[in-house]
Amino acid sequence: MDDAGCGCVREVTMAAATAQAVAGVLDLLRRHIRRPEAARHAGDDLRGLLADVDRKNGWQLAEHAGYADPRGMQRVLARYAWDADAVRDDLRASVAAALGDPAGILVVDETGFPKQGIHSVGVARQYCGTLGKIANCQIGVFLGYASAKGHAAIDRALYLPQAWRADPGRGDQAGIPTGTPFQTKPQLALALLERALDAGVPAAWVVADAVDGSDGALRRALEARGQASVLVVRGNEHPSRWPPYGPPGQVAISALAAAVPGDAWQRLSCGEGAQGPRIYDWAFVPLRPALRTGWVHAVRIRRHPVRSTETAFYLVSAPVDAPLTELVRAAGTRWTIEEVCKLARGQAGLDHYDVRSGQGWHRHVTLALLALAALARVAKKGEPPATTMSRSPFPNSGGSWSASSGRRPMPRTGSAPGHAGGVDTSASPRPPTAAVA
Repeated sequence: MDDAGCGCVREVTMAAATAQAVAGVLDLLRRHIRRPEAARHAGDDLRGLLADVDRKNGWQLAEHAGYADPRGMQRVLARYAWDADAVRDDLRASVAAALGDPAGILVVDETGFPKQGIHSVGVARQYCGTLGKIANCQIGVFLGYASAKGHAAIDRALYLPQAWRADPGRGDQAGIPTGTPFQTKPQLALALLERALDAGVPAAWVVADAVDGSDGALRRALEARGQASVLVVRGNEHPSRWPPYGPPGQVAISALAAAVPGDAWQRLSCGEGAQGPRIYDWAFVPLRPALRTGWVHAVRIRRHPVRSTETAFYLVSAPVDAPLTELVRAAGTRWTIEEVCKLARGQAGLDHYDVRSGQGWHRHVTLALLALAALARVAKKGEPPATTMSRSPFPNSGGSWSASSGRRPMPRTGSAPGHAGGVDTSASPRPPTAAVA
């Protein structure tokens, strides 16, 4: 059997494509770090996030890079001079250049980071979607971009509960600037969306879950921009209805489904799921004219094809002639941000951080999203990313990575104990997240 038959050629091709993509995002990162030592440490941090490391915290990333202690890795998140927001802006531009499409979709969602203790910035007992229950956690708001070319995350923000604003001393310890205003999750989501739209990211639609979709201020802001949207809302919403679609007044959104005639439902797939096409019955109910001429506000209803009492509701702002299939396509794209966050946890160490400050959180998450963008570039070229990488034994060869059949064990070097660099280095109690293929 030849090399191609045994898969060796494909493995080498995958490794080369992944190494090229990693080199691209490293170049992007180095533009914002002037000190050579800081740039080297940041590059090793980012490469480590894509490596086969059990727990991608400062200690293990330092060990993987061959350092005797984690000080360099910790300084990347805590002390070195670089602007994570500027890197974020370049990341967004890079993703838009690679995946941008006039039919693209911006997807916003929240994800939880379970924590123990009370000192990590933003931590509180609140609903954690990762666990599906109220728990001690941090909440991150994320913006993704999806098109036929692929999908990736392009922005992030950390939600700070009211309790953190009410305790200035606690905020000072976590590095929260004095006078930082309280922002709800929908306000954070809108800020992410407006940054992307102001930067010219091409988007036909904005989609969001009920946390953001049920926020009237966010919906009005998108309408004022003339931005089409398909937003999940709660079943207790009472949107307004105006002529010519009905008498003036508010209507119970849950009552609209019961009034839809049987022949008005269409059975459509909103995309592929783990078990095949995700097929539902869909109905479209116009509510009132929109501010933009030729546009309409409407409710789109999703119903399970067998269990007809299982419904979901979406408020839509779109052209009157937008086909239902296009609305369904947009709604079905919301899963991409969940996949991105899951992939970032499994392959880019999104939740493996051991920092407590707001700056540290934003820096680590930015590096994780940058690493994930490298995988998105590989996927765009049609090659699955090489998920298991090991570093070349030559420590100064920044781009020399190769695929391997497993983790290359490295002996632990004599690392100095303590919290070097002013960062909490204790390992998180959460077990490692399984990689996503």
